[in-house]
Amino acid sequence: MFDKLSAVEAQYDRLMTEMADPAVQADTAKFRTHSKTLSEIQPLVEHFGEYKKVVAEITAAEELTKDPDMRELAQEELASLEAKRDRLLAEIKVLLVPKDPNDAKNVVLEIRAGTGGDEAALFASDLFRMYTRYAERQGWRIEVLNLSETEGGGIKEVIALIEGKNVYSRLKYESGVHRVQRVPATEASGRIHTSTATVAVLPEAEEVDIQINEKDLRVDTFCASGPGGQSVNTTYSAVRITHIPTGLVVSQQDEKSQIKNRAKAMKVLRSRLYELEMRKQQEAIAKDRRTQVGTGERSEKIRTYNFRENRITDHRIGHTMHQLTAALDGDLGELIDAAAGYFTSEKLKEATEEPAR
Repeated sequence: MFDKLSAVEAQYDRLMTEMADPAVQADTAKFRTHSKTLSEIQPLVEHFGEYKKVVAEITAAEELTKDPDMRELAQEELASLEAKRDRLLAEIKVLLVPKDPNDAKNVVLEIRAGTGGDEAALFASDLFRMYTRYAERQGWRIEVLNLSETEGGGIKEVIALIEGKNVYSRLKYESGVHRVQRVPATEASGRIHTSTATVAVLPEAEEVDIQINEKDLRVDTFCASGPGGQSVNTTYSAVRITHIPTGLVVSQQDEKSQIKNRAKAMKVLRSRLYELEMRKQQEAIAKDRRTQVGTGERSEKIRTYNFRENRITDHRIGHTMHQLTAALDGDLGELIDAAAGYFTSEKLKEATEEPAR
């Protein structure tokens, strides 16, 4: 860990020297990049400098304890310095955790009914309402990009854009398979059914993040359809875009304008391609780790919602709460904070582990 801190300190000194160079000052892009890096690592460098200063003072105080006349005073000073050293070390470890560059991004939220037929579709609808209410509590804006409903009031699939401050940082651990255990309204015998829905939280990708070649796209148009497949208009306003290299397909039909539907479909496609690229990077990094933490793979069963016990359990972190009704009404703070705390601590372990020699 201290080798890593020394390397950051050396980087800081080098960048400060370069910032004083007129050639760097004249290069706007380079100057901006250096300034951004310096602002990011400055708190860590300052903490490390203070830590080294306190360690030196501890060494001096330990020497003073050998003097009978100064021992009592030195021991009091030593206890205070050791507490300060421990506090600084804890703060340094937190600062060492790599920042997620996507934390400040908006997200594309995708929810799909899984196993369980109509009950799964109803559960998908419950989840969408839950996230919508949570977004409202946070002051975020939510826009439905695509919605496919069932005749029974459930949702086969919904794709929505959520815009606001640090949306991805709060929702990024929600991706995965969500399971519900409850008695459906149509179940006369009172038997509990188990159904699932999948949730995907994708950081919104800007054009600068993902460049898409028009030659790699196949665009089909068709008439929009409603529940049950019936046509709801006679114009070819609905759009289906296929990204040929990856096979990703995005359909959009909510707008009456083909141009607007294409724009929304491209927004979703760009975010899915960005997620795909991120996943490739994560998998490459994971090969060098002893454990793979928080991948957000959609195949993971992350949470169970048990209505009979008014219970929600997050299986990844072993956290259970008995306020299911409140959570479904958007009170997700406890669940989101628990997951964020767990995965941050796991990243902290990785960041502070000494490399194997």
